[in-house]
Amino acid sequence: MNPSRPPVAATLREGARLLAEAGIDNPRLESRLLLAHAVDRTSEDLIRDLAAEADPGPFFALVSRRVAHEPMALILGWREFWSLRFQVSPATLIPRPDSETVVEAALTLFPDPAAPVRVLDLGTGTGCLLLAFLHERPLAFGVGADLSAEAARLARRNAFALGLGDRSAFLCGDWACPIGARFDLVLSNPPYIETEALVSLMPEVSAYEPRAALDGGITGLTAYRAIIDALPRLLTTTGAAVLELGFGQQETVAGLANAAGYRTDARFDLSGTARVLILRPHP
Repeated sequence: MNPSRPPVAATLREGARLLAEAGIDNPRLESRLLLAHAVDRTSEDLIRDLAAEADPGPFFALVSRRVAHEPMALILGWREFWSLRFQVSPATLIPRPDSETVVEAALTLFPDPAAPVRVLDLGTGTGCLLLAFLHERPLAFGVGADLSAEAARLARRNAFALGLGDRSAFLCGDWACPIGARFDLVLSNPPYIETEALVSLMPEVSAYEPRAALDGGITGLTAYRAIIDALPRLLTTTGAAVLELGFGQQETVAGLANAAGYRTDARFDLSGTARVLILRPHP
């Protein structure tokens, strides 16, 4: 055995030890994912051949990044959302499972798979909300807008990688400023964290994800106000907006929407938290 290339089992154990010491949850799982990425194999391949030798250098370089609390998704370069693989980068939020509630709510509003829905995604980031919806509604067309040009480019790459490039377009602009059309559906996961609360976020978020995608202003409501103010010129008369909510924001955001003339309906995530608010014009 080459002492500079220890067996997979020993390499995995050492990686898990380092991750555990750094306070990383699920260190054994993450060690396996990182080694699989480093040697370009699947986790299943590693488990089937624990006695095989592996070059530890690239692996421990990745472990060092994770020990510094760099998000796993940024190290791997992708994150699964809605059973689809999305490229990620420091220019965008990493897709979260809770945000799938937005997609679920949107699909219930347009249950007909053959409906030619026109969709707008504000603050599109990776494009995960828009592209997950388009994946389920094959006659829909969508536009994603983001203040970050790098994010808009990444979303476009994701669209083509998922075979949705011909049914989507991506723009760079401040919320709805570059938009001059009306849509049946508006989606958004806006920044909703109060500025003062940003310092208390876990380091994976505060140090590595874009502040502009997190900071909702002093009250956490700045983006909601901008979106709700723009809805009269964005929505068709029978359209709807589906907005992701931060914890405890349901009543406040609903109040803003009601004052602007919209009826609202909440949707809850698997933990029972009000995660989504649906806005519709009054008939």
